Amino acid sequence: MASTSTAQAVSKNGQPLVAQGDWTKNLVHLAKTAELKKHALTLQLHTAHILSAHATLDQKTKSIQDIKEQKNKLESERVRLLKCLREVNEDRDKADLMEAQITNECGELRARIQQITDGDYAAAKRDVDVLRAELGEPPLPSLQATLEEKSQQYLQERRLSAEQGHKRAADEMLLDGAQAAAGNKRPRGRPKGSKNRKGAPEGAGPV
Repeated sequence: MASTSTAQAVSKNGQPLVAQGDWTKNLVHLAKTAELKKHALTLQLHTAHILSAHATLDQKTKSIQDIKEQKNKLESERVRLLKCLREVNEDRDKADLMEAQITNECGELRARIQQITDGDYAAAKRDVDVLRAELGEPPLPSLQATLEEKSQQYLQERRLSAEQGHKRAADEMLLDGAQAAAGNKRPRGRPKGSKNRKGAPEGAGPV
């Protein structure tokens, strides 16, 4: 039997026979399938890297958008603050001009007061004091005494006005507190018989 099988596997000239049949196609198919799995695995790995990179890119793109929105808000705030600063500087310049103008006017008024005091007022007061002395009347008080009296009167009026303002504010606060306390007190129930009296005609009595 062994010698017969060996004789069938060897050709007449002594060389081996080439394998024939479906198992050759299966072997090629298995090799290609293994290579396909290898390349498919590599492709999946690259796909995972690409998807991960896209996710990171989306996050960074959103971060850039958020930063741009924040920058826009900060720019709007900066513009508003610059506008406010410009308005403050303009108001300060106006205040400086007004202060200089009023200071100049005060200087002119002081000079005018001194001129009148030393000139017309002094002559007129001297004449009045002479005539009052001839009539047996005391001289008029000095200009400084008159100014001090007017100043004290002005300060007294301001003090009384401030006290009245404080008293009025305190009375209003007390009144508001009393009204609020009264508003918080609600009736616990309907008065007895109020529902019946509400629907009854005027002048109707018990049946």
